[in-house]
Amino acid sequence: MKRREVLGLIEGGENLWCEFKRKFSSSEKIAREMIAFANTNGGTILFGVDDNKEIVGVESEKSEAELINDTGLNHCEPPLVFNIEYFNLEGKEIVVVKIPESNVKPHRIQDYSNEFDITKAKVCIRVNDKSVLASKEMVRILRAQTNNLNLKKYAIGPNEKFVFNYLTEHERISVKELSTLINISVRRASRTLVKLVRANLLFIHTKDNGEEYFTSIT
Repeated sequence: MKRREVLGLIEGGENLWCEFKRKFSSSEKIAREMIAFANTNGGTILFGVDDNKEIVGVESEKSEAELINDTGLNHCEPPLVFNIEYFNLEGKEIVVVKIPESNVKPHRIQDYSNEFDITKAKVCIRVNDKSVLASKEMVRILRAQTNNLNLKKYAIGPNEKFVFNYLTEHERISVKELSTLINISVRRASRTLVKLVRANLLFIHTKDNGEEYFTSIT
């Protein structure tokens, strides 16, 4: 990354692909940010830059880098791929961490479990300028994407037909709404909507608070 690119990131502010950190806080907090970028579209974390775009610098590049390396490799499961660079801006040192979008999603905060437990795993995604916990629906979709499990043959039953009809008159639908409207379990409603996303028949959207809803593609 070139110096002018870093300055451009700072000028652009925090967004879907960029996060500012005044300094390294805790391994879990930084792991959340790194994981969110890896699970979404990739992104960059700038250490030594305040939320208001002020360049404050870091006390020690080496110490900061050691903590970042430890976080990405030992506090994320599976470990992340990332790149660390150093820049001197306005006489202050900043650390730039670039995390590419992963091809082994979903990453989770290290829980030392031998198997992925969807009910306990802390999986984060990036939404606008925030990193939020992913829902079970999003986790299932991420896993399907990694394993290239898009549904090519999918039988449309009465539940799916209800969703399509509902979305012709309403902008969106959630798992809880579907469960209530047709009196099925939340789990079944979730699977119905997730399968429609995997079949490229619906979009899934995540709000800043982590809540999700589904809309028609057309």
